[in-house]
Amino acid sequence: MNILCVGDVVGSAGCEYLREKLPLIKRQYNIDLTVVNGENSADGNGILPTSAEHIFVSGADVITGGNHTFRRREIYPYLEENAFVLRPSNYPDCAPGGGYALIDLGRTKVAVINLLGVVFMEPLDDPFRTADRLIKRANSDGAGAIVVDIHAEATAEKKALAYYLDGRVSAVFGTHTHVQTADEQILPNGTGFITDVGMTGPYNSVLGVKPELAVEKMKDKLPVRFMTAGGANQLNACVFTIDNDGKCTKSVRVSLI
Repeated sequence: MNILCVGDVVGSAGCEYLREKLPLIKRQYNIDLTVVNGENSADGNGILPTSAEHIFVSGADVITGGNHTFRRREIYPYLEENAFVLRPSNYPDCAPGGGYALIDLGRTKVAVINLLGVVFMEPLDDPFRTADRLIKRANSDGAGAIVVDIHAEATAEKKALAYYLDGRVSAVFGTHTHVQTADEQILPNGTGFITDVGMTGPYNSVLGVKPELAVEKMKDKLPVRFMTAGGANQLNACVFTIDNDGKCTKSVRVSLI
């Protein structure tokens, strides 16, 4: 089984590029399940029902979130209605939606878990213990594979979580930094891992933002209204091949420009 994990989609530009390239990637790598991080898919940050629908129509099976998931209140009812649009599991229970999805592929079931890191991020529940709880749920649900999106700032936190989960989940992929790392690997006990899968959106940008606006913000320290950059786009992803025992046997980085 091949599971495709796609990096943070940025704005309408990223959505359109995903629509253009995702079907080709799915055919090329014989993809069985596609997970896309969509927390920045709305223009101006966050996610909207329209951008979520665009991602689904483009070929995603599950959309994961992050620290910007709740930026646009229009998404709140949608999170409650669609079980395959996730927000990080370690938000309080009162937050709209959930951070766990079970996908029945017929021959097997795949659980997807969405977590938010706490280093340099929101002071949420411990992602390690939250993962423990949801892995028990996935095992009880009969999941043959478990995939975790850890949306986090700190490289060390992502990697520590991956080693903590090694052998208990099929793959762990990091999101949030919008920069694809070159460390895709299979950990000693059979868990596939990449620190950050990257971004889908404007190539000549600062994490998707017009470079001049990012420079202005960092140089002058005054408020700046960020706008998505134009021009050519990129798509970053990682393909994890999972065997019948739920172990990762191969991980391949994907980068299209």
